Amino acid sequence: MSETDSMASRQWLPPHLRSLGTTIFAEMSALALASNSINLGQGFPDTDGPEVVREAAVTALREGKGNQYPPGIGIPELRRAIAQHQERWYGQVVDPDTQVLVTAGATEAIAGAILALVDEGDEVIALEPYYDSYAACIAMARGVRVPVTLRTPNFRIDVDALRAAVTPRTKVLLINSPHNPTGMALTDNERQAICDVAIENDLVVISDEVYEHLIFDDRTHRPLATMPGMADRTVTISSGGKTFSFTGWKIGWAIASPSLINAVRTTKQFLTYVSGGPFQYAIAQALALPDEYYASLTAGLQAKRDLLAQGLSDLGLDVCVPEGTYFITTDIRPLGFEDGLEFCRALPKLASVVAIPHQVFYDNVDVGKPLVRWAFCKQDSVLQDALNRLSVLKAN
Repeated sequence: MSETDSMASRQWLPPHLRSLGTTIFAEMSALALASNSINLGQGFPDTDGPEVVREAAVTALREGKGNQYPPGIGIPELRRAIAQHQERWYGQVVDPDTQVLVTAGATEAIAGAILALVDEGDEVIALEPYYDSYAACIAMARGVRVPVTLRTPNFRIDVDALRAAVTPRTKVLLINSPHNPTGMALTDNERQAICDVAIENDLVVISDEVYEHLIFDDRTHRPLATMPGMADRTVTISSGGKTFSFTGWKIGWAIASPSLINAVRTTKQFLTYVSGGPFQYAIAQALALPDEYYASLTAGLQAKRDLLAQGLSDLGLDVCVPEGTYFITTDIRPLGFEDGLEFCRALPKLASVVAIPHQVFYDNVDVGKPLVRWAFCKQDSVLQDALNRLSVLKAN
């Protein structure tokens, strides 16, 4: 969509949605295709996940499982598998019939939770930078976004800033760990501080944990819902896309107390109602894969992280090594660039590579202006090719 078309379309939007436009991911992915560039922007793998999972989807299709509308809350097999996954990895016991809701990816779960829990004027505290759908969903709910900024080089949570952000109008803490786009993973102290703030101020926590198994250097993920006092005030969100490398299937879920999950279901049912019937059967089987699969996934991605991080550092960029996710953040100023958005729009012509500017994920745009996000969930040969192409920047 051209800038003129985008401006024209906004005249039809109500005022509270006019700040929304085409996502940066759509813009950069289109730019990658048009310029035949390597796409290190959007976070999707360039290889499929386990063959046994793909075959499970094929089998479901052929056997007629899920070819018609599945149950609105998700097929029983997947809901049971999600509950078993939580107990297996975190010791969290949830009822698959009253505490689990299957959604069209984690993005719909986020939308359903925000639309259910946020009223006009309610404040939602979010860690900045944030996944762009957060801003859109809060705007659609007519809520007020209140950022708590994570800053380089380590993107740690400023607990004092988190406490200071709470007002009588605060309704929700929107937390993401491991965190996109920074790669930060919560420490025990940060996790406890979030819980203390939520409990002391009677807040609901929407916890986006889609990268729960993409966490490195022997760190351990712990869902906020498993912390004392948090089970009845936390909506935990995850998906199969990141863990099993089938992002196009869009199978996500929300886990919460029965009353909270019913609230989320109330809005979710009027979004897609249901989706991905055969894929739900496949993800149910995927969640039961042995520990070796999860260990291999983590080790493989950590090696890719190290490959790209070292290569970007060798080019002269300041690299923030991530603790989890698919993404590396760099400061582009050592190469003589100041504006990440301008840099990313020029990069396909400069080096035939696409990345994502951080500043689109910030309210405090100047903080993110010199930062760029690179996805490393690609084949090693692709990462090396991208680094070879980016070597032209070093000469600048």
